[in-house]
Amino acid sequence: MNINFSIEEAATKRYSVRNYQEKEIEAEKLELIKAFIDSLDNPFGSKINFHYLDSKGMKNEEKLGTYGVIKGAKQYIGTTITLEGQALEALGYEFEALVLYLAHLGLGTCWLGGTFDRAGFAEAMKVKEGDIFPIITPYGYPADHKHEMEIEMRKMIQADQRKEWSELFFNESFSSPITKEEAKDMAFALEMVRLGPSASNKQPWRIVLKDGNWHFFEYKEPGYSDRFSYDIQRVDMGIAAAHFDFAVKDKNINGHFEISNAPEVELPENVQYSFSWIRD
Repeated sequence: MNINFSIEEAATKRYSVRNYQEKEIEAEKLELIKAFIDSLDNPFGSKINFHYLDSKGMKNEEKLGTYGVIKGAKQYIGTTITLEGQALEALGYEFEALVLYLAHLGLGTCWLGGTFDRAGFAEAMKVKEGDIFPIITPYGYPADHKHEMEIEMRKMIQADQRKEWSELFFNESFSSPITKEEAKDMAFALEMVRLGPSASNKQPWRIVLKDGNWHFFEYKEPGYSDRFSYDIQRVDMGIAAAHFDFAVKDKNINGHFEISNAPEVELPENVQYSFSWIRD
């Protein structure tokens, strides 16, 4: 996978688009999108399967319910996984890479994890029985205005707000927030993580610098994932990994992810270790 576009520009440009124009996506762009998806990989070792859907002209389009959340979209991309290992983090990493690429192309997207009819989309996308089908996104050209439900949803989840550094990033322990000055050349990567999307804008990632390496932890919002058969916030952790990884590569900083390098730090309530980024 080659991220040959500005992570900062794409992350800043991206927002959750819920209202789309009727304008069709050019054939050349569709070819670029498929080629990019074919090139995707992740540092967690799990296979992510992508499914395409163009609902234009479908006889059973009414089955493709998004509960009024999405308006005007005709094209969707979905993912399926086998629920093992770090598959949820891998999904978050690859799908966010795609979302950023689509933003780079001037196309809107919206992560959908709960507000879509899984059965209807699974049938339309020919998802195999037994596959875990966690996420889809519409994609297309954003409309020039937001619909009423979209405006209300953005207000409800405070979509344009992000937690402060002091709530997310720490130096040696969770009792010591890290400053941008202390983060040094890694400050850009942390800021890109801070700008990342997450389910209901919960921002569950917590990162601790310990012994020169960066350790990622998940704050598990009590009860939030109960309506799913998996921890959906682990997908958010994969999004954080993608933003961090693309940012360090943008700055030519070498390192790699490991999933079994937990540091010895006292954990706050509802926080658990996810993975680490080790500087080479």
